[in-house]
Amino acid sequence: MNPIGSQVLAPQADASLAHVLRRLELIESRVRAAVARRKAVDPDTDDRFRGLYVSPLQVERLLARNDAPPAPNQAAATARLEAERQADTAESAGAELRLRQLARRFELAEIDVELLLIAMAPDVDARFERLYGYLQDDVSRRRASIGLGLELCGVQTTSAYARSRLTARSPLVRFCLLLVEDLERPVLTRSLRVPDRVAAYLLGNNEMDPSVADLTYQPSASAGDMSRVLARWLDGGGSRLAYVREHPGASGASMALAAAQSNLSLQGESEPRPGRARDAIALDLERLTAEEPVGALATLVAREAGLTGSLIIAGPIEALLARGIPAVHAFAELPGTDVVLWGARGWDPGWSREVPFLCETRMPDASHRAELWRQSLNGDGSRGVDLAGTMAQFRLTADQVHRATRAARMEAQAKDAHLDIETLKSGARAQNAAGLERLARRIQPDVGFQDLVLPPEPREQLQELLTRAKFRERVLDTWKMGGPSSRRRGLTALFAGPSGTGKTMAAEVLAGELGLDLYAVDLATVVDKYVGETEKNLDRIFAESERVNGVILFDEADALFGKRSEVSDAHDRYANVEVAYLLQRMELFDGVAILATNLRANLDEAFTRRLDSLVDFPEPEAQYRLELWERSLGRSAPRAGDLDLEFLAESFKLSGGAIRNIAVAAAYAAAENDRPISMRDLVRATQREYLKLGRLCVESEFGEYYELLQAN
Repeated sequence: MNPIGSQVLAPQADASLAHVLRRLELIESRVRAAVARRKAVDPDTDDRFRGLYVSPLQVERLLARNDAPPAPNQAAATARLEAERQADTAESAGAELRLRQLARRFELAEIDVELLLIAMAPDVDARFERLYGYLQDDVSRRRASIGLGLELCGVQTTSAYARSRLTARSPLVRFCLLLVEDLERPVLTRSLRVPDRVAAYLLGNNEMDPSVADLTYQPSASAGDMSRVLARWLDGGGSRLAYVREHPGASGASMALAAAQSNLSLQGESEPRPGRARDAIALDLERLTAEEPVGALATLVAREAGLTGSLIIAGPIEALLARGIPAVHAFAELPGTDVVLWGARGWDPGWSREVPFLCETRMPDASHRAELWRQSLNGDGSRGVDLAGTMAQFRLTADQVHRATRAARMEAQAKDAHLDIETLKSGARAQNAAGLERLARRIQPDVGFQDLVLPPEPREQLQELLTRAKFRERVLDTWKMGGPSSRRRGLTALFAGPSGTGKTMAAEVLAGELGLDLYAVDLATVVDKYVGETEKNLDRIFAESERVNGVILFDEADALFGKRSEVSDAHDRYANVEVAYLLQRMELFDGVAILATNLRANLDEAFTRRLDSLVDFPEPEAQYRLELWERSLGRSAPRAGDLDLEFLAESFKLSGGAIRNIAVAAAYAAAENDRPISMRDLVRATQREYLKLGRLCVESEFGEYYELLQAN
């Protein structure tokens, strides 16, 4: 039989593998000695049915068996000392011995290491399968049992200490380094198995356990003041748990990764001391499947962290809360490793018996976000682009910026165009989560200021509103104009005016100029007849709005933001509670919201103070109505020579929406008869619109074209 130790002398074997093989060679020598002892007292060695039955002679031998451990072998002890001396020399030379690292990280005793190697031997050398079968008098048992393991360790099978090293709370079993199988059997005959991941690690393989690898991802590190604070916690020891509360536009995982990778020095030291840079395993807990046992997965994560000496970064915690508090306990109380959890909620002390270190992310300012874009672009497409001013409204994390630039590059390549500011905006919009689309209708703007037909005053107010949206980061963060006590960072505007005067279109223009999507709130998904449900739906809308980069539009806002009334019954009281909740939530809203209404007088006066801008949309005058007629008819549709748009603009006081309806209806009539749009089509369509609006069609308004109505 070729000894395992012969592999150690191979020059290509590294020091760590050599150390493992030397220790396995010692196990082999113990197995040899055990086989020799068994042969000396076993007369049935030539029985080909050995192990399949128990003969009377074997029964007598079992009754006369002496369970005293074998006498210490001086040669074996010397060989072990020599193996450890060589390991000491290798570590002094800078080698990392995985067996020793595993023992230190999991706080294993020497007997734990011996049992681990005994159980691992058949996975390294197939000869041990048959040898273990022979020693256990059962050819079907190819792995060492607890009894055989204790025998090969040279301890009594009745030793309470030795048995305690294989209980559920022992390091070997708790961290899943060693599996005790066949639990229905008596303790001494239960099999021991080393998981493939542990054996592969000791043999030099770095491939992560598949169950853990499926949840891992690589966040982008984002350094800042709070990451330095977290780095000092990592360097200082103490509590093993930290929790990062994440705010929109900042990533808790990125902050934790920056803290793990940093080499910071503690402030106030006369001689700076470098921090302890560490590897990290980042887990996306939203990828957990419904069938995944969270407790077992947490154990595998703790084992992976222990094998690699890594920090665990896991979140969002809301994914665990959806599985129940025990799921949070499983990750918050991971043994033997530092854990950084992150989520959008505040920490609840009931989530863990461990007292965590608490910190919060800070939203990066415009200059920091611009720097993230520059780093991600790496000079490609950023020349001549005001990233701080143009892209500041996108509150993206470092990971989202990286994905946005990739999406922008792919779009530019598909269009065979250069990377420019528009493709960057498109890539940024692609990072929006779809959660808000369940509560609101997403509108991708395709209009601009040139498409609006408005008098100078409301147009100027819209420009001012756009300026506030673009530069609020500079004013509030850099210039600190909000004041230390101000908690309001959002931007809210009211668009008031008759129906069809362009309020929704103006909101779309504003979103388009900012490069954002417009989300029109669907009242059907918000209003609920059950008490308290409307407020919950509104809270979801505001919460999701702060997570996406978009402009939220409350059309027909008077339905939600109506005046509070005197309380005469329970219905009035709950209606007032809904409005009061909106007043509070608008104060804390951090995004851009537009309220649109044609019944401004119905809005509660308390909303006025919370408005940053109030834009009135009047009925268009004749000159603007003429422009609206021209734009509504467009340049592609064929026109007859009898069109008199000046007459239409002067005679009919209509809103832009009504004019568009008339133009479309006239176009359908002309298309049906396969001819250009004529004055007759427009006049008849105007009559239909008047009937919809409840107006009378009088001859004084229609003038010379009134006879067209009579002919109809």
